[in-house]
Amino acid sequence: MQSRTPAGRTGRPRNAAADAAILAATRAALVELGWSKLTLGDVALRAGVAKTTLYRRWAGKNELVVDAVAELFDELTLPDRGSLAADIEGVVLQFAAILDRPEARNGLMAVVAEAARDDALRERIRASIVDRQKRLVLAGRARAQARGELPPAPDAGEAARTVDLIFDMVAGAVVHRTLVSAEPADEEWVHGFTRVLLSGLAAAGP
Repeated sequence: MQSRTPAGRTGRPRNAAADAAILAATRAALVELGWSKLTLGDVALRAGVAKTTLYRRWAGKNELVVDAVAELFDELTLPDRGSLAADIEGVVLQFAAILDRPEARNGLMAVVAEAARDDALRERIRASIVDRQKRLVLAGRARAQARGELPPAPDAGEAARTVDLIFDMVAGAVVHRTLVSAEPADEEWVHGFTRVLLSGLAAAGP
């Protein structure tokens, strides 16, 4: 598992098995206790490690929860369903299913709220979750270009801006639908959303 420890921190080498147990224990605590009652002591007990082990790896509860939730989003894959529209629908349905899990819902909403007054935490969310998942947009665009469904980007700067825009549109819509409006992102909604998204991309041009 890739380490997300802040740069510059020193100490003992990371133990992948311990990290996995800690992050799994964090998600279990989010389900059973919620963010407000979760403590590093409880997580350490569940994971079978010393509390000091957590403090060597994470500055506090917020950082730990970000990394625990980030692992869930790392489960996202880009299915090859034969067309750009179908591929997008497949990813969005996976994304909505993850957000429907209480550990993702509780953890993400809590750390986003905390990040409103913590610039370092906001940057950690961006690096651990947002930037990591832009890989799906990059892969989907490359596949669609290879199929002839999308034209090549005119330049690298424009391509990067398009990736950011697509990611923001998809993530923003699904998070708002599932976590703010508390409505289901079912197949009917996802189909309609994808149709609107693709019509917007077509209108925007290359």
